[in-house]
Amino acid sequence: MSLLQLLDGKDVQVGVIDVATDQVETPEQVAAVIGEAMKYVPRERIIASTNCGMAPMRWDIAYGKLAALAQGAALARKRFG
Repeated sequence: MSLLQLLDGKDVQVGVIDVATDQVETPEQVAAVIGEAMKYVPRERIIASTNCGMAPMRWDIAYGKLAALAQGAALARKRFG
């Protein structure tokens, strides 16, 4: 059994936001990561998320990253259906 077979029928959280950096992702970068995940997981099973917690991050950076997450997920829905 391959590792990817373990994902069959399961929802998968995909860390599209890197909390280890203060660089705020663009919606295009977020959508691109979602698009890459769709090579392995059906789109209806993907849950876009951060790759870890954001507690130690400055508020303005965390807000920007979450805004990019929302905008990128919307862009991916538009782009990939």
